[in-house]
Amino acid sequence: MTLDETDHAILDALRADGGLSAKAVGDAVGLSQPAAYRRIKRMEEAGIITGRALIVDRAALGYGVTVFLGVKLAARGRGAMGDFERAVVAIPEVQLVQQVIGVYDYRLRVVARDLADFERILRRRIMTLPGVGDVESNVLLSEEK
Repeated sequence: MTLDETDHAILDALRADGGLSAKAVGDAVGLSQPAAYRRIKRMEEAGIITGRALIVDRAALGYGVTVFLGVKLAARGRGAMGDFERAVVAIPEVQLVQQVIGVYDYRLRVVARDLADFERILRRRIMTLPGVGDVESNVLLSEEK
């Protein structure tokens, strides 16, 4: 599917605010509501737009600490990876699980109320997951984009 300048403008508007209505998108890019809706629908059907996300202020919910973890499994293989993935996605404080290539097998984004809460999550939940070997923690200081 080839995108024109109007399609890119629609994507920019939706990236800025995924909750915009087709009318609001149309107003922003100079289209009628039906024309904007058709273009959005076409991009959804083509797989260019795969969903809209809700961004939540973690601090407002009481999560003052975000930590990125590099996790290296002690044993590799489909079984070990599958067991780890099933267990880690069940932990509510784990917001993101990414399988990566490099020193670590997985990268996790974990939120906690404070460092003591993070330590509890790390010791009681993450380090007890099936197959966990080495873990490296990086505390988020600031986020720009």
